[in-house]
Amino acid sequence: MKHIILFFIIMSFMACNNSHKELELPNILWISHEDLGPIYGAYGDEYANTPILDQLADKSIKFTQVFSNAPICAPARSTLITGMYASSLGTQHLRSDIPVPEPMKILPEVMREAGYYTSNNVKTDYNFSHEGRWDESSKEAHWRNRPEGKPFFSVFNFMITHEGPTNALRSTDTSGLKNFHDPKKAVLPPHLPDSPKMREIWAHMYDLLSVFDRQVGDLLGQLEEDGLLEETIIFVFSDHGHGLPGHKRWLDNAGLQVPFLLHVPEKYKHLVAPITAMESDRLVSFVDFAPTTLALAGVPVPDMMEGINFLAKEERKYVFGYRDRADDVYEVSRSVYDGRYLYIRHFMPHLPYYQNALIFNKGGSYAEINRLREAGDLPEATMKMFTSKPVEILYDLKTDPLEQHNLANDPKFENKIAELANELDEWMIQNRDTGLLSEGIMMQQAKGNNMSVYEISRGYPEADFSAILKAAKMVGKINKPSAILPYLASEIDAVRFWALVSLSAYKGDIGEVVPNVLSLLSDEAPAVAIKAAEILIKHEDNEAAFKLMGEMLLLDDEVQVLQAAISVRQLGIQAKPLIPLITEEVFPKYSGEIWGRYKNWSYPMFIGMALDQAQINCGLNIPVRK
Repeated sequence: MKHIILFFIIMSFMACNNSHKELELPNILWISHEDLGPIYGAYGDEYANTPILDQLADKSIKFTQVFSNAPICAPARSTLITGMYASSLGTQHLRSDIPVPEPMKILPEVMREAGYYTSNNVKTDYNFSHEGRWDESSKEAHWRNRPEGKPFFSVFNFMITHEGPTNALRSTDTSGLKNFHDPKKAVLPPHLPDSPKMREIWAHMYDLLSVFDRQVGDLLGQLEEDGLLEETIIFVFSDHGHGLPGHKRWLDNAGLQVPFLLHVPEKYKHLVAPITAMESDRLVSFVDFAPTTLALAGVPVPDMMEGINFLAKEERKYVFGYRDRADDVYEVSRSVYDGRYLYIRHFMPHLPYYQNALIFNKGGSYAEINRLREAGDLPEATMKMFTSKPVEILYDLKTDPLEQHNLANDPKFENKIAELANELDEWMIQNRDTGLLSEGIMMQQAKGNNMSVYEISRGYPEADFSAILKAAKMVGKINKPSAILPYLASEIDAVRFWALVSLSAYKGDIGEVVPNVLSLLSDEAPAVAIKAAEILIKHEDNEAAFKLMGEMLLLDDEVQVLQAAISVRQLGIQAKPLIPLITEEVFPKYSGEIWGRYKNWSYPMFIGMALDQAQINCGLNIPVRK
């Protein structure tokens, strides 16, 4: 109640004349939080208890068609802060350390050059170094630390709604609340099993949202104390969908759509003149946030930025999404959305959503799904997570908001599928989507040429990039192995890689092309050689392939070791001959104190996670974090 009263005081204050000296430029405050879709009460969710956010929404523009470009944090945040698609920069994998182009300036750098004080409290997670790019980035960072008279651009990110607290069910995380959500009244989506445990987790997720609601009230109170409410444009948004299976990490609407409130004080309403209503269904994605923030500050948008000002007269027609490696689970999927129809293309459809990996074998909602699966009690919608994926998906989100009916094979939608598929192809080629190069190849070439991944991809002629896309689109569609022979002989590394992925997805006998695959064990691209070895081991426990895989695991290049570790995990019990090497020589290189197991939060962690699961697959008892 204290927060609600405070908020009404704040709103009343904003309606009054303010004697605070008017700033020529608006302050801009981003309030972001983790892992939640648009479930504020203001969005019509009657289960939510969000009085502060709902009152803010009454005085703000509520956007209803806003999307993260990626369903997981690091690539989403990379996109936000750069105004560039993570798939253009090569920052779409979680997590990584990507060489970025030297001329690239991220949002706070451009704002700082325009006279703004920039502060970030505290998360970065951009997949590249943030050092020197903010005036202050720390747990103490605050607009209050700025020199007197300077406008500010400040970011506060709240972790309380992250999947960790959601699944942990810690009472300490919600100890300040008086009212809690009743699990019996929870309404679960079809892809989550309706069990008492899952209802408890779902209700706790909403409790955490209520905690965040109070945190927003605290920040608004600080602005009020400083006399800055009339001088500050406020963004409130989440970084992607819920931290639960079928949301975070899933390239669908549940993983991508986010809440977004834009509060613009009266004196700055002219900056949003094209939007006259308090609710907008304009298509907006994270790549647009940086250009829009610069436009609000009257700052020219750098040429490298790929987003648009979403407050301008011209509106976006399509929103694009990407899903790539998350932890040690490798995936390449892309999406395009036109405001009603969501088209998704899976480039690795043979891999299930829910792979046999540590990130899906942990506690909370994942443990509950695994328990119910072992008991044979999972609903059909949940079981689909464990099977191969369609190559193409089309959802009509107007009639099917919960994404239960794939229309890709319905002849009535042939023209719509063709339209969206073509838009996606053109976007991937135009922006030189680095996901087509594969993580191993793009990083090998960047390192070998001492260039950024962005520059490497831009160095490909359009014809070559089109050839790579053509090869990638074969996955899941070849009728016989011999169809890939010309692609296995290509001079383009990524074409050879995708030809092998096509072979991995093929369910019949591959004997006729085994000699060709054998020849790729000596390929100049480690990613190609690793994929060839994985296929040969699965096919016939090939001795040469085991030898090659062991050599790849012992490389000094952590990126290539990670590709090998992922392949080893996917071998299941067949990885057993590699276990002595892993336990005695490989894993010790990447062990450390993170989670009591891994050396750091980047490649060594994911190498370790993949190798831990590989050891579990082969019967070893590994003390992994749950």
